[in-house]
Amino acid sequence: MGRLFGTDGVRGVANADLTAELALGLSVAAAHVLAEAGTFEGHRPTAVVGRDPRASGEFLEAAVVAGLASAGVDVLRVGVLPTPAVAYLTGALGADIGVMLSASHNAMPDNGVKFFARGGHKLADELEDRIETVYEQHRTGEPWARPTGAGVGRISDYAEGFDRYVAHLIGVLPNRLDGLKVVLDEAHGAAAHVSPEAFARAGAEVVTIGAEPDGLNINDGCGSTHLSLLRAAVVEHGADLGIAHDGDADRCLAVDAAGEEIDGDQILAVLALAMREAGQLRKDTVVGTVMSNLGFKIAMEREGIHLVQTAVGDRYVLESMKAEGYALGGEQSGHVIVLDHATTGDGTLTGLMLAARIAATGRTLADLAGVMERLPQVLVNVPDVDKSRVGTSPELAAAVAEAERELGATGRVLLRQSGTEPLVRVMVEAADIEQARAVAGRLADVVKSALG
Repeated sequence: MGRLFGTDGVRGVANADLTAELALGLSVAAAHVLAEAGTFEGHRPTAVVGRDPRASGEFLEAAVVAGLASAGVDVLRVGVLPTPAVAYLTGALGADIGVMLSASHNAMPDNGVKFFARGGHKLADELEDRIETVYEQHRTGEPWARPTGAGVGRISDYAEGFDRYVAHLIGVLPNRLDGLKVVLDEAHGAAAHVSPEAFARAGAEVVTIGAEPDGLNINDGCGSTHLSLLRAAVVEHGADLGIAHDGDADRCLAVDAAGEEIDGDQILAVLALAMREAGQLRKDTVVGTVMSNLGFKIAMEREGIHLVQTAVGDRYVLESMKAEGYALGGEQSGHVIVLDHATTGDGTLTGLMLAARIAATGRTLADLAGVMERLPQVLVNVPDVDKSRVGTSPELAAAVAEAERELGATGRVLLRQSGTEPLVRVMVEAADIEQARAVAGRLADVVKSALG
């Protein structure tokens, strides 16, 4: 069996790859593994379970809840809420496990299962590996230990989760949003009701699009992966900014008043300066990834802020933040983590904090985001090559060195293996887009010849 857990839980086509049987089995295995680890010691365990509005989430939620209760875990169902809301409630309610059913920005047929440990933190790799092992042992014949009688878990709905999460979001804002007009694209996803409510309670005038989930339309031509509707709506309504979420609302991209995209790097730059001004940017450091735009790094250096770069993936950003005590980190894709207020990327919180900075300064989003110049970035995927040799090929190393000499201080080259496919990703940044394309094309050809 290949590894079930990817970088963000277990994900696949619902009822094909991700079946009710798999969801139930993983939930029981998670309960057993966390019990073995001493998580439940001395008390009756509790789990918080939430989902995005995908149709498949209904039967998968039933499977997860049944699995947990059959393992002796009491379950609080919070219904349709964003991933960061489930993480927050897991911590706030003192629950032992959090489970979110979502495939994030993926198309509707997909779904996923994501587990959180006590406190609302993602599970460590070794715990995920242990859950897979226990699940596989049971699947191949080893029986579960099953409680009976009063030992089985009880199931109840926790309707208060919505208001408690919104109150948390409003409570951490540095100032209100009165006078701002905001367009919110909810991707017909998990934040369709939460995000508009939070922005309205904070004082903003709110226009919503993509906020009518029917179980089938999540991420369908809208949200953070399709910004054209948001761009048009911001201009049409004369709004100060637009905010786009993905299906589970753990990410946020923005659009300025002219309809221009503001990506995750630019949002991080704005928030880094705001947090430093407030004395909240610990060690004057922000965490990004190796894919962070070179313009972001240059801007942070100019402003006296140190940039730590990790491997691609918000889990690696979070690991660095927790290990070193940093307060802010994120990815170009819009996963932004403000660790004092969230244990994972929170798109609604990010959008609120960005809007609060506009309201507090009286400056436009375009002006604030202008702290950094986003350098042209070209990404080429080279398939069907031996990706394991990307770091050992002398021919490739020589080509990269030559490209770096050509680009100088205003450019950058990054070659990395795909985590899931037999391909190498070639990324080139340069001050000029044509130069970036030319260098990326040449390097892609060398990758094909050297590793093919």
